Amino acid sequence: MRLAIDIGGTFTDIVLEKKHNIFTKKVLTSAAKPELAVINGVLELLEELKIKPSEIKMIIHGTTLATNAIIERKGAKCCFITTNGFRDVLDIGYESRFDQYDLLLDKTLSIIPRGDRFVVSERTDVDGNILNPLNLNDINPLIKKIKEGKFESLGIGFLHSYANSKNEKFLKTILKRKFPELQISISSEVCPEIREFERFTTTAINAYIKPLMSRYLKSLETNLKRSGFNSSFLLMTSGGSLTNVKNASDFPVRLVESGPAGGVILANSVARELNLDQVISFDMGGTTAKITIIQNKNPNKAREFEVDRKSRFQKGSGLPVRIPVIEMVEIGAGGGSIARINKLDQITIGPDSAGSSPGPACYGLGGKNPTITDADLIVGKLNPKNFAAGKIELFPENSKNVINNNIAKKLNFSLEDASIGITEMVDETMANAARVHSVEQGHQTENKTLIAFGGAAPLHVSRIAEKLKVKKIIVPTNASVGSAIGFLKAPVGYEIVQSYRFFLKDFNSNVLNNFLNKMENESKKIIDLKNISSKLLTERFVFMRYFGQGHEIKINIDNRKFTNSDIKYLKNNFENEYKKLYGRVLPNAEIEAMTWIVSISINQKSEKKIADIKNHLLKSSKDKMRILSIENSKYIDIAHYERKDLKPGNLIKGGCVISEEQTTTIVSKKFQTKVLSNGYLEITEIRGAK
Repeated sequence: MRLAIDIGGTFTDIVLEKKHNIFTKKVLTSAAKPELAVINGVLELLEELKIKPSEIKMIIHGTTLATNAIIERKGAKCCFITTNGFRDVLDIGYESRFDQYDLLLDKTLSIIPRGDRFVVSERTDVDGNILNPLNLNDINPLIKKIKEGKFESLGIGFLHSYANSKNEKFLKTILKRKFPELQISISSEVCPEIREFERFTTTAINAYIKPLMSRYLKSLETNLKRSGFNSSFLLMTSGGSLTNVKNASDFPVRLVESGPAGGVILANSVARELNLDQVISFDMGGTTAKITIIQNKNPNKAREFEVDRKSRFQKGSGLPVRIPVIEMVEIGAGGGSIARINKLDQITIGPDSAGSSPGPACYGLGGKNPTITDADLIVGKLNPKNFAAGKIELFPENSKNVINNNIAKKLNFSLEDASIGITEMVDETMANAARVHSVEQGHQTENKTLIAFGGAAPLHVSRIAEKLKVKKIIVPTNASVGSAIGFLKAPVGYEIVQSYRFFLKDFNSNVLNNFLNKMENESKKIIDLKNISSKLLTERFVFMRYFGQGHEIKINIDNRKFTNSDIKYLKNNFENEYKKLYGRVLPNAEIEAMTWIVSISINQKSEKKIADIKNHLLKSSKDKMRILSIENSKYIDIAHYERKDLKPGNLIKGGCVISEEQTTTIVSKKFQTKVLSNGYLEITEIRGAK
């Protein structure tokens, strides 16, 4: 038996896997001490199922705590040490404005203030030669500043340390002796890649959240053991693989997108089951919505993403984090996202959320602002008597009051029009995010299948599909806890990225083989092969460019021992990929290898393809729900079904509501719904429907 735990901003999702059966639980996140909600929720679920904690063999965990700490600036008191002359790299960044025409541009502030950044006299050149070793006379004043500042954590980022980490490691050793309790992050371990700004920022963020995440993981692990759990404990990474607690505590920056990554793993699994090549993964929870493109049954991956963006869709408005990550767009549009009126008398949504405390007004916990959940309740998408399987009572009057007072009266709208306005605005926001993200990736949305999961996604996916002109939607079983289920499907593995720069004409196979073998061995140490019997999958990539270009392209390379004759192999692979992207090669330009990736993971079993079954058209249900029509702001009766009562092959024509314990699927009249053999809902456009 395995447990998966996903801590979100509003809800904590718990999933138990027992002999291929799935049992779920959803509890409100305890913001002050998130581990309490985890322990209490897990023990409640096990008690309901009459299972002892000692019977659990594995626990897999993902969380948004790291992300929230960065956005809310609730990390540790932290300093940063760098090479003399590079103190302001964290502020200077790319020396550009993300919106050059905005005169009141609000730039994201560095995670570490300038006054807490210190310099030392050292220098390493681009080839890794130490030109200026660390001066002990510089270190003594540094020790004094650290002592006076009472810092919990510090980051070290030296110029070109990716090529030679000697100076960074030397300083770390000295400071660790002097301050044993001090958490230290060095860039040659956190992000051993070229480009100082990204490397320094990633290291600074790692240092900033390291004490918080270390304490949390230690507390959670201790509490689990006290509760009788003695199973292995793994963490979900942003790249879609699992790692151990020690590595997660040392490099918590790799957990920043761990929760959303689990959802993409689930969507990719569904795509493989149903043989879908063109997919948009749509995850909407209580705090945020996440959108990912899945192409040919593989999610797009990236080396870098931004956190704490000041402008939702503006690249460069956040802090760059250079780690392996599943590429996605994340927006503040969840069930708890707050609706407001802006200066132009327009309804805006988020990005801030009511979270779990006080939560939406309808929770009755003191929420004073209208949220998407409040609007969904008034529109009729939620049943106040059976929300969260009847465990959370909803108060419609609270929702009416906050929407009337904060939205309707200010715009001279009726309650109904204001509620529709909120739901329409959030649906358009998410649809627009999907459009922008698809275009940036070179895709259209029309030929894609939407896979919807998360507690709020099934409520909104039908309307979003209409806006995107998407003709097929899949709502998997237990969709409300999709990310946690994705954790159970994720491979144990680790990915190491490191820069090793050379011109192809200077290719030395022995040096390269030693370099790649070292990376591979480091990955294997983190995976902990003692408890693994399955075959390992090793993947290698290299980023290459023509000399003088500002950016490089990713090249897939074989997992083999190179010989000096493989210079032709590397050149051909690069030129073939370059030609695909740009239609030509540059025959006289020198080729430069920059950064290398070695990924080790457990070779996953292929997903079973589902069986085709005959359709059986259901008569319209006598049970009805009253839903507010967006066409005329009038309540209409719509057929209501309980998902647990539906059978494989059941076909429902036209609009309907399908309820289950932890979410509700709203289907517009333009679609029909079929229950697949594995219980998934397949919602497809009715040809000719208007």
